Amino acid sequence: MRRKNGALKKYGVAKIFRTTILWIYDNRKGFMRHFFFWVLLVTSLNASAQLQPPTSLRTDLLLHTDKVWSNGFLTNYTLDTTDSAKFVGQLALIRSTHPSFSWVLSDKRSNSRQTAFRLIVSSSRRNSQTNAGDIWDSGKLINSRSVGILIPPGLNTNRIYYWKVKIWDEQNGESEFSQPKAFRTAAKLADYETPYYPVVKTEEAPLSKRTLGPQRVLYDFGKDAFGQVYATVTSPTESDTLILHVGEAITPDGHVNTKPTGVLRYRRIPVLLQRGTHRYAIQFKPDKRNTGPKAILMPDYIGEVLPFRYVELEVLTGNVRVEQLLRQIVTYPFDETATTFTSSDTTLNRIWDLCKHTIKATTFSGYYVDGDRERIPYEADALINQLSHYATDAEYNIAKRSLNYLVFHATWPTEWSLQNVLIAWYDYLNSGDSRTIEALYPELKAKLLLPLARPDGLISTKTGLQTAEFKKSIHYDTFDGRPTIQDIVDWPQQGVLGLGKKEAGETDGFVFRDYNAVVNAFHYQGLVFMGQMAARLGKTEDAAFYSNRANQVKNAFQAAFIDARAGLVRDGEGTDHASLHANMMALAFGLVPEKYQPNVLAHMRSRGMACSVYGSQFLLDALYNANESAYGLALLTSTDERSWYNMIRTGSTMTTEAWDTRYKPNQDWNHAWGAAPANIIVRKLMGVEALTPAFETVQIKPQPDTLRQASLKLATLRGTILVSFDNTPDRYQLRTTLPANSSGVVYLPRRQGKNQVWQNGNVVKAIAEGNFWKITAVGAGTHEWEVR
Repeated sequence: MRRKNGALKKYGVAKIFRTTILWIYDNRKGFMRHFFFWVLLVTSLNASAQLQPPTSLRTDLLLHTDKVWSNGFLTNYTLDTTDSAKFVGQLALIRSTHPSFSWVLSDKRSNSRQTAFRLIVSSSRRNSQTNAGDIWDSGKLINSRSVGILIPPGLNTNRIYYWKVKIWDEQNGESEFSQPKAFRTAAKLADYETPYYPVVKTEEAPLSKRTLGPQRVLYDFGKDAFGQVYATVTSPTESDTLILHVGEAITPDGHVNTKPTGVLRYRRIPVLLQRGTHRYAIQFKPDKRNTGPKAILMPDYIGEVLPFRYVELEVLTGNVRVEQLLRQIVTYPFDETATTFTSSDTTLNRIWDLCKHTIKATTFSGYYVDGDRERIPYEADALINQLSHYATDAEYNIAKRSLNYLVFHATWPTEWSLQNVLIAWYDYLNSGDSRTIEALYPELKAKLLLPLARPDGLISTKTGLQTAEFKKSIHYDTFDGRPTIQDIVDWPQQGVLGLGKKEAGETDGFVFRDYNAVVNAFHYQGLVFMGQMAARLGKTEDAAFYSNRANQVKNAFQAAFIDARAGLVRDGEGTDHASLHANMMALAFGLVPEKYQPNVLAHMRSRGMACSVYGSQFLLDALYNANESAYGLALLTSTDERSWYNMIRTGSTMTTEAWDTRYKPNQDWNHAWGAAPANIIVRKLMGVEALTPAFETVQIKPQPDTLRQASLKLATLRGTILVSFDNTPDRYQLRTTLPANSSGVVYLPRRQGKNQVWQNGNVVKAIAEGNFWKITAVGAGTHEWEVR
């Protein structure tokens, strides 16, 4: 028996079954005595064989540290094939002395969890291949974490390193090592510094070509994007000229619009041709406003870019022949397949596509900026960019990089200073990496604007408390001539446009007072998040302080701004006006007592979309937080003038800065702060939100209302989350898939006469919570749900 067992180990699992059958035949009397021993042995060997190595290895949250770009283009070689001393090109360099490592468990078994890992870092590919962790070898660590594993300090500058990892599961099954992942360190290292990808180029041909008349051809690239034009042209002489009309919009008769409204882009570029066939790189001249001292400039290896969809070629002589016209678009690396969404509503699908493309296209500078008009980072833009970027691609470092920039380059609106804290919390919640909030912690405390508070905790920018010391603490000097920060509420402010009284800006007639409900709603939310960050960082005294301060501000807010008679939120002290903004912000951040919520919701419905595209983020958050999904879906799919559909109808393929040029004459067609539906669809309609950092615990709470069907694939650091539902008046079915090393809390609608929740064909215990059934501790894997 000992000899046979040795043979089994030598020849593998396949031999086990054959030898077992022979042994059973020869030892029938002792079969039962040994049966369970063999079952356990086979189960253990099979578990080991089935446990797959980790995949999707990230270094400091970057997935592609081994990719090499040259002049913006991805090359056909990787980092580990280059000569470190002679390297030329662009890389995602690691800038920390001890970076973090993350991976995805690729095992597909239900409820599979990692229980231990071994991670090695090597100084050469050879050492990595022989499993020699000469830089660091963790040994087998009993640890379930697969996100944010830090190694001790010790990396050198300008070096290529290799790392890989193996894991053990709850049956003590052991995987092989993952494929090694290479990364290179920067010329200067800090204890922690956010790394980032270079912006990159992708070359594409036009989707269509149409002759407009003699010597005129229109090329359509299908979607607006930031890029450059390259034309290959044959000319018989050196005196011919080609005229390019490059723009974002076309006229009704199909020509590029040479006099577009707002700040829609158009360039007329003459090109003096050479004799023969040549490829011409069309140069865009810098725009004074978006290349000023506060703007993010394009890197030299990229050059200047312009947002455009159309190129109209005007050939001045008949002998010139255009061989090829191409566009090189410039973006931060973006995975189109990481997150996908589709539904039974074609309008909703088009709006999702509009917003997803916007998020990709507007990353052209490597930061979250305000579009092309200024190319300046603003906190309000960054917050919506961030949430919608998480919703469309598993990318985290551009948000960190933008936050690092904004903290030290403050803009002028009061609420936007407070939004730094929101950005920081969402960064930690989605990335699971606490190093950014730890590094910026003192600066984030200042962004709460506590020196502007009166004894009850409410803050004001208008009571003479903005001292030089205060402004220095928040890194504010001046901005657009404003010596102090000022309340904004929404953009543009009332009266800016010179419109009639009913259309005076996007503030819904907000009445500005010294103490402002919108400002203090953001202040309250910042205190809540700051308390949670302090707790995560082990700063217990700070956590208690911010928690207590938040409660104080909540009580003061409700006393100062809630009109008990009307059951609404006033704009400020000394006015009874109740704008959409005061009510939606208070509701979004949990400041409206439950007894007043019906009044607030009714008032919000009566105001319609009386906010800008920026304000719509908080309007929709408020509606879905209050389970007002019917009105939320109606706004998402509206075809009114103040809607995302109207952006498509006007001809834009990216979200616009305002609902229509009529509301903001200097608006642009490439503003990602209008892309709120991307994150609202994921976080609220499909209901997928992280409850704990890096989606270790996931909430799945779809709110479809009348939407018949929808499916979401969402990429996270732990792997892919899948959610789909079929929704009819008689039946609601939900299908969820959670990645290994995660768990979920699932909500299903409570329907009249149906009070049993079924999971995978079996009745399970559920908790009644409002209009939902709540199921906790849902394990990894795929589950089918139904309420009957």
